[in-house]
Amino acid sequence: MNMPSFSVIGANFLLLLGFSVGLDSISPLQSMKDGDETLVSGNGRFELSFFSPGLSKNRYLGIQYKNMPATTVVWVANRSNSTGNLAIVNANNSVVWSTNTTTGAKRPVVQLLDSGNLVLIDQEDGNYLWQSFDYPSDTLLPGMKLGWDLKRGLNRRLISWRSADDPAPGDFTWGVELEGNPELVMRKGTAKFYRSGPWNGIGLNGGPDLKPNPVFDYDFVSNKDEVYYINTYKYSSAMLRMVMNQTINSRQRYAWSKETKSWGIYASVPRDYCDTYALCGAYGNCIISSMPVCQCLDKFSPRVPDRWNALDWTQGCVRNKPLTAKEMDLSNMKGTMNLEECRNKCLQNCSCMAYSNTDVSGGGSGCAIWFGDLIDIRQYPAEGQDIYIRVNASEIEIAESNRRTDQNNDGRKDELELPLFEFTRIVDATSNFSIHKKLGEGGFGPVYRGTLQDGQEIAVKRLSRDSGQGLNEFMNEVMLITKLQHRNLVKLLGCCMIRYELHCIHGEERMLIYEYMPNKSLDYFIFDQTRSKQLDWPKRFDVIYGIARGILYLHQDSRLRIIHRDLKASNVLLDEEMNPKISDFGVAKTFGKDQTVGNTGRVVGTFGYMAPEYATDGLFSVKSDVFSFGILVLEIISGRKSKGFFHPNNSLNIILVAWRIWKEGNPSDLVDASSRESCNTSELMRCIHISLLCVQQHPEDRPGMETVVMMLGGENALPLPREPEFINHEGPLELPDLSSNELLRSLTNKLTVSLVQPR
Repeated sequence: MNMPSFSVIGANFLLLLGFSVGLDSISPLQSMKDGDETLVSGNGRFELSFFSPGLSKNRYLGIQYKNMPATTVVWVANRSNSTGNLAIVNANNSVVWSTNTTTGAKRPVVQLLDSGNLVLIDQEDGNYLWQSFDYPSDTLLPGMKLGWDLKRGLNRRLISWRSADDPAPGDFTWGVELEGNPELVMRKGTAKFYRSGPWNGIGLNGGPDLKPNPVFDYDFVSNKDEVYYINTYKYSSAMLRMVMNQTINSRQRYAWSKETKSWGIYASVPRDYCDTYALCGAYGNCIISSMPVCQCLDKFSPRVPDRWNALDWTQGCVRNKPLTAKEMDLSNMKGTMNLEECRNKCLQNCSCMAYSNTDVSGGGSGCAIWFGDLIDIRQYPAEGQDIYIRVNASEIEIAESNRRTDQNNDGRKDELELPLFEFTRIVDATSNFSIHKKLGEGGFGPVYRGTLQDGQEIAVKRLSRDSGQGLNEFMNEVMLITKLQHRNLVKLLGCCMIRYELHCIHGEERMLIYEYMPNKSLDYFIFDQTRSKQLDWPKRFDVIYGIARGILYLHQDSRLRIIHRDLKASNVLLDEEMNPKISDFGVAKTFGKDQTVGNTGRVVGTFGYMAPEYATDGLFSVKSDVFSFGILVLEIISGRKSKGFFHPNNSLNIILVAWRIWKEGNPSDLVDASSRESCNTSELMRCIHISLLCVQQHPEDRPGMETVVMMLGGENALPLPREPEFINHEGPLELPDLSSNELLRSLTNKLTVSLVQPR
């Protein structure tokens, strides 16, 4: 029997029959014209209509949510041309798309269901002849099966749009792969990008955090007829969708908020750095709470140590003591064995490399056996699935002996334990990095305020792709600050690293999560005429003293001797009580026990705070930080910026102004007007005196921070500072014949900016 013809007519075509706008179905010989005519689901949630995506002028037929502030398309019919029965026809009467159905029907009708599924149904028996859920685009809706219909050879998978303006199939895909143990796999082109791991009876073993929740149910079905993943609504009022986003190579689950009338990201994959497929190579174990994240399994060592130590883990690890059996790249599953039977099965085959249960529910059952290198191993802090890996018996005996010895050994290796936050937690905490959550913009990228689900407030430093901070500097900041604990240093709560493309910097996210400082940074107050009034002199002195104690801890009292190299007002944060906390350790350097001076060909930092020997010759030491501290003290006192300011005749800067004021004995001329009335004159004069000692031209003339702290807290006589020299001047400078007030006006009104390698 011949199928009746359905058609959906493109623009400029007349209707074949009358058509009521807003119905949920059309019958044979009816048509739908590009314009105001749509099919609307019975519940009013979805509509089938023509649209143009983004900036494109091309017209497409698709299913989208109805009455949304912004167009939200969940399925596109004519991503590519085909032939068949339900068809889209262009102005030349050529078929652009069709269902390509051959099954006959007595009373066919096209209907848009409440689920968003467009179906070609035979009203005679209710059978579906075709449905859009079998041919998804980039979106998975609740009730849609993702995977295989083995009887029909049908593979349902998501394929991203090529771009926001082009719904043609992209190269970012997600679907069920049947080789070995069936599992969900995301691919970037042909390269495997992320895998979920097989279903273990409770969930996907690569996502143990996917737990029962009040919003949706999920399941994985695997039998001789079908293998698929599905999720369903628990409440019909909920609106969820899962989208393949090729722009950032992420699969995102969205939930609609009635309050904000917008889509919010409920979850994303990859969640973090360890979700990257085969990140750690063969027998490499990814531990998101470790630094670095990749560790060789016990009894294994890096295959290429130099590359491993350089944070390239792709070559993986090898056994310390090779097995005699040949390893084969195979796996096998047995559905009826218990764990002990699975173990025996593996031991009977010398090619078996590992085994585990396939179903961990009800005490565990089933058997999965691996015969090749183990790739894509990840360790979870809790609720992960155990896997048993084969090693030589002799190594087990040695390990047991070493374990007994270690129990009596008090020595412990220092280990870095830093929480790594999932990317989705940070996205949720910052409302997807909303502009309203942005605290400011630093040299290495923006900083956002966030709130975790437990109510804890955080500050998220998101490394910009255009910043100068690379992986080494990011790791440097992480490694240093996790070893530091002081009330005047900002506390690092954790970090987040996620790579969207393997071995590709583009698409990589690196973030540091700090304790939230409600009063932002010091420069936010001291350089603003209104906000500076919140910092009277006693509070300014407390800030100066707190900064000094923080630097002293870095130089002398911490486990590592650290030179900050970028002390400045914007890198001093203020808590709710205006207590200072030093931040930003991206360019900091550690010194050995006997090391006093370092040298670098790459001068980084902020000009205006740099010591002369560092700016000109790349020499840095604890005295470099002392110089920066002296500049910072003058800025706190005066409320004026020092960075990059010079008089046109190269003979005037804030150091020289402070020198003239100190020589004249008029400290109130330098102090910021907002703190002048509350100022303690002797304390102020002492601070100016100390700052001039700190900014002396030659590092050997500057005091150490231990001396600075004692001078700030004492009343003993201070040594006299040497007269300032300009950075490129060989001897004392001749100051203009101006009063201190005229000098200050000149500093404020006539200076030009000169920046070297700004941040």
